[in-house]
Formats: sequence, structure tokens, C-alpha cells
Amino acid sequence: MDRPQVPSDAAQRTPSRPGSMHWPLITLVVLALLGAIYAAEAVIAPFAFALFLIALVWPLQFRLQTYIPRLLALAVSILLLVVAFSGFASLIVWAFSRVGRWILGNLGRFQELYNQTAFWLEEQGVAVASLWADHFNIGWLVGLTQKLTSQVNTTLSFWLVVLVYVILGLLEVEATARKVEALPNRRIARVLLAGSAETGVKIRRYMVVRTLMSILTGALVWAFAVLFGLPLAQEWGVIAFTLNYIPFIGPFIATLFPTLLAMVEFDTWQAVIVVFACLNVIQFVVGSYIEPRLSGSVLAMSPSVVLFSIFLWTFLWGLPGTFIGLPITIAVLTFCAQDPSTRWLAMLLGPPEETELLLPDRSRPEA
Repeated sequence: MDRPQVPSDAAQRTPSRPGSMHWPLITLVVLALLGAIYAAEAVIAPFAFALFLIALVWPLQFRLQTYIPRLLALAVSILLLVVAFSGFASLIVWAFSRVGRWILGNLGRFQELYNQTAFWLEEQGVAVASLWADHFNIGWLVGLTQKLTSQVNTTLSFWLVVLVYVILGLLEVEATARKVEALPNRRIARVLLAGSAETGVKIRRYMVVRTLMSILTGALVWAFAVLFGLPLAQEWGVIAFTLNYIPFIGPFIATLFPTLLAMVEFDTWQAVIVVFACLNVIQFVVGSYIEPRLSGSVLAMSPSVVLFSIFLWTFLWGLPGTFIGLPITIAVLTFCAQDPSTRWLAMLLGPPEETELLLPDRSRPEA
């Protein structure tokens, strides 16, 4: 009889090789997925925003339809959503239009500042006049106007598609949940149900915290503008409030505009530096100190992950990606935390508190 062969060390090591070969494949799949998301922005971006809004509106829709008919509850939810967005857009238009009118009324002061700056740059060897003539001419202004008009039309079409998705999605939430519960693969069903519920809770908390921090930022900017004697104090507060919903980029713009106005309002560069520094201090204290303590570990992520996700989705979808990039990252990490095979990613990129809960207790002796 042949004796059974003892597997060699090389044979025992072979099963681990395919696992190491998965990483290049995973990298290619991720890159291909990001490329598809970039190419199909017109299709995927409205759907992503619709899911985001459904997560916000569904608790209201669910409570209303327990007291009134389902379609009537849907109409009330959509009406409140449209009113909220219309009010938000009206605030933006009011604030920026007031700032624009103030700039038009003070063009002479801006022209004087430009002449002083151009004279200083020409003394340093920079020909500002030729650069201005080459790049800022009538053709450039006409092109900019056409681009802005096209952007407005695209934005209106985008939100119309999002609204249709939201209406249909709110009607199908319960039916989709029943389909998921009926899936034969219980593991996938559990991940989808638990991940969707927890993602909705986190996104709603994210928006509550973001709204409170936006109100606080707007109030502090308004108070600083009043105390420092900066014109358009109310407008700067409203602009800081609205732009704070866009991480990183929004606060930077809300800081830059008042600083540019201070350059023509005050005679000394020291005053301009004080305006710029104080506005940045307000943004830093609210965004980096108060907001993380208010949101807690539920929304805590590595700062590098937050910054990378914002830059990534800004590259993929532009300004809409800047707004929704962080909620998408929250959703991805929440779903990863529901399954043992992907929980390591949520532990790696998530908060230390959750990591400590998910890690095994090293103090106990292993069996």
C-alpha cells in the first residue's frame, strides 16, 4: 500500500498566494468603479443626492403616513423639502446680490486699489496691463456669462431629476425593505438592512450637527463684522451660514470675500490681516473644536480620510461632490462595519472609540 503523502511546506503555503494576488485585482476594480462614477456623473450624481434626501425625509414620511393617507403624507414631505430648499436658495441669492450691488456702487474704490496694486507689481517687473488685456477682455466676459447661464440651467435640470427620484424613492422604501428581507442570502440581507438603517441615522445626525455649526458660524461672523465695522455684516453672516455646508471650500470662500472687501474699506494692511485672521479663527474653532465634540464618535473619522474624500468627490463631481462626498464616505464605512470581512476597513478609517470596541480583548488568554 502506498503511504499517504505528507504535504510539503511549499504546498502548505500555496493557499495564501491567491489572497495576496487579490490586491491588484481589487485596485483595478476600485479604479474602474471610480472611472465609471466619473463618466456617468449625469446619471449617478442625481441618484446619490436622492438617496441622501430620502435618508433625511423618510422618518417624517413614515410618521405622517401613520396618521394620514400615504400619498398625502408624501405630498406634505415633498412640499416641506421644496420649501426648505427654496428658502436656502433665496438666502444665497439675497446675500450675494447685496454684495454684488455694494461692489458695483464702490467700483471707484476697487479701481483705485487695482491701480495701486498694478503700480507696485510693475515696479517689481510684472506687466499687469498686458496680462489683463490678454486674458480679461470682452470675449472672456461673454464666455463667462454664457458659462454661468449654462450652469444655472444645468443646476435646475439636476434638481428636477433629483426631486423625481426622491418622490419615487419615498414610495418604494417599504417595498424595497420587504424585498431585502426576503433575500435567500441572509448575510447580504442583514448587511443591507442594518447598514441602511444606521446610515440613515448617521446622515441625519451629520446634517443636524452641520446645521447647528452653520448657524453658530454665521452668528459669529455677523457679530465680528458688526464689532469691527465691516459693511454688509448681515450678508457676511448669511454667506458664512450657507457656505459652511460645503466642507473646507465653503469656509474658505466665506473668509476670502470679506477680506477682499476689507482691502478697499480700510486704509491699513494691518486691519485687513486682522479681518482675515479672525475669520479663520472662527472657522477653525467651530469646525475643528466644537463640531467634533458635538458630533461625537458616531461621525468621527480620520482627518486625512475626511480631506481625501472631499477632494476625491470634488474631482469626480465638482461642487456637488464637495457637498456629498463626506456623507458618501460615512455610508461606505457604515456598510463596511456590518460584515466581518470588511469591518477592518471601518476600524482602520473610523474613530478610535469604535476601533476599541471592535478589537479583541488582548488581556484575556486565548483559548
